[in-house]
Amino acid sequence: MPATTRPGQSQGFMPPHVLERILSHGNARLQRCAQATLKADAQFRLRNASQAAARPADGKRGGEPARYIYTAAQQEILPGERVRSEGDPETGDLAVDEAYLWLGATYRFYWEVFARDSIDAQGMALLGTVHYGEDYDNAFWNGAQMVFGDGDGELFNRFTVALDVVAHELTHGVIEREAGLIYADQSGALNESLADVFGAMVKQHHFEQAAEEADWLIGEGLLTDRVNGRALRSMAHPGSAYDDPVLGKDPQPGHMDAFVNTASDNGGVHINSGIPNRAFYLAATRLGGFAWEAAGPVWFDALRDPRLARDADFATFAEITVRCAEQRFGADSPVVDAVRQAWVDVGVLR
Repeated sequence: MPATTRPGQSQGFMPPHVLERILSHGNARLQRCAQATLKADAQFRLRNASQAAARPADGKRGGEPARYIYTAAQQEILPGERVRSEGDPETGDLAVDEAYLWLGATYRFYWEVFARDSIDAQGMALLGTVHYGEDYDNAFWNGAQMVFGDGDGELFNRFTVALDVVAHELTHGVIEREAGLIYADQSGALNESLADVFGAMVKQHHFEQAAEEADWLIGEGLLTDRVNGRALRSMAHPGSAYDDPVLGKDPQPGHMDAFVNTASDNGGVHINSGIPNRAFYLAATRLGGFAWEAAGPVWFDALRDPRLARDADFATFAEITVRCAEQRFGADSPVVDAVRQAWVDVGVLR
C-alpha cells in the first residue's frame, strides 16, 4: 500500500515517474538535476510546511489579493529575500513577475467565479519563492507557499512560465482545506485531477477562452523545444502530451479500461488522473461556452460536498457531480446529462 501524504506536505507538479525516467535516459547533467530534484522533494515531504515561512499580512478586503514574491537566489532556502509585494511595479525578473501575475490570476478566478477569498476563503496571503535551488525541475505548494524552480534549461523551462502550473499547485491548497482527499490511489488521482481541472479553468478564464477553443494542455510552455511534446498532460487526449526519447511516452489513460495499477507515485496519482481529467473535458466541451459557467461550478460543488469522503474513488466522485448538477441546475437540465454522459464515456459510470 503506498504511503499517503499528510495535510501540509508538498505535492510537486512534476510527476516522479518523469524524473525517474530522466535518471535512466538523460545525459549526465540531466541525471544530476533529476536526482537533486528528487532529493529536495523528499526532504520537503518530511518538513512541517507551517514553519516554511513567516507569514506576512493577509488580504484585508475580499477581491484584493495579498501577494509576496521572494527569491531563494539558487539556494535551497525558504522563503528567501522578499523582492516584490502587493502593488509593487514589475522588477524585470521574469520569474518574479510571472509568479506575481499568475498568483493574481488564480486569486481573481476563485474570487470572480466562486466568490472565494484566496485559498482558505479568508484572504490568505499568497507567497511565492522563485529561483529555488540550482536547475530545480519542479514547483510545488507546501501548505504555506508556492516554490518554483528555474528548470534545467534542456528539458524544462522555468516553472513560472505556465499559468496552469501555478493554479494547479494553489488548488492543492483549496482541495486540502475543502476535502482533504488522501493522496494515494483513486482519491489521490482525484486530488491531482481537481488541481488540473481548476488549473485549466484559471488559464481559460484569464485568456477568456471558451471550452471549444482552449488547448486543454497542462504545463504548456514548460517543455523546451528540445523535447518532442507539447506539455506534461493533455486533458482532452490523455497519453498524447509527449513522446520523447528521454521523457518516454505520456502514460496517462483516458478510460477505466486502461487504468494503471501501480505501487509507484502513491498508486499512480499523476497517471490515472487522466481519466477524471477527460471526463471534465468531455462535460465542458459538450456544454460549450466557458467551462467555469456550468461544468466548473458542478466540480466545485462536488469538491465541497460533505458526502465526498477523504478516500473517495472515481465512481463516488462521479455520482456526487451528477447530484450536484441536479441540485444547482435542476434534474431536467442538459448539464446533468452532459456530466453523467462524460463519466459514462470514460468508463467510470454505466
